[in-house]
Amino acid sequence: MLVRSTPVSGLNSTSKVGTKRRKGSEGEQAGAFAVEEETTSVAQSQAGVPTPSLQGVDSLLALQQMEVQVDDKQRAVQHGNKLLDQLDALRIDLLQGKVQPERLERLVGNLSMQVKSGNPGLDRVVEDIELRARIELAKLGHYVE
Repeated sequence: MLVRSTPVSGLNSTSKVGTKRRKGSEGEQAGAFAVEEETTSVAQSQAGVPTPSLQGVDSLLALQQMEVQVDDKQRAVQHGNKLLDQLDALRIDLLQGKVQPERLERLVGNLSMQVKSGNPGLDRVVEDIELRARIELAKLGHYVE
């Protein structure tokens, strides 16, 4: 193992940490370390940098917005599936020759709910299902706006 026994020049072991030296002070050696007097430039340069806590909040808000969009899509899919199930049950009732009035009321009630997903393709499919339900209800004398 190599041990260095010569002292490092230019370091004062009795000086306090964090003390400022002024440029051009007496007794200063050439090439010695000097702390700049203006620390405001450091504070100004850090002012434009976003803090990690703010970035975390932005991420949470973006995630929350994505969850809302997913919820809207899920609601639209569930609404479409519910209407299709009710149309199937109505078809079975028609094949049996007797339509249950409460089934028609539920179908009318579900048609009154407006569900938009924000996805144009999905919204068109749900609108087509709603149109088919309105047609079937109109055939039975129930008109829904």
